[in-house]
Amino acid sequence: MSDAGSFEKVCALADIPDGGVIGVEVGETPVALVRKGDQVYALHDVCSHAEVKLSEGEVYDDTLECWLHGSCFDVHTGKPTGPPAIKPVNVYTVKIDGDDVLVSLSKES
Repeated sequence: MSDAGSFEKVCALADIPDGGVIGVEVGETPVALVRKGDQVYALHDVCSHAEVKLSEGEVYDDTLECWLHGSCFDVHTGKPTGPPAIKPVNVYTVKIDGDDVLVSLSKES
């Protein structure tokens, strides 16, 4: 199980398509990783509206859109930017170490 303050290697940067999203597990926590160039964002991989995987959705601009009902979330803050979701999803801290993507379950501030 992951310590909330520690970073865990979850994948290689090349595993995430540029402009795309993949789902990973950090301990028992589902995490959606969104890549924009060399920047990676980590969000809780469960839509706050319908409890489905956000990693199965689409990425555009700075938004991750849920595939089921179209709820949209800002990849920087996790805040909903389009209905029907009204609750944010957690965002997590990401570090890139060489070609490795590491995630900490500590919430970003």
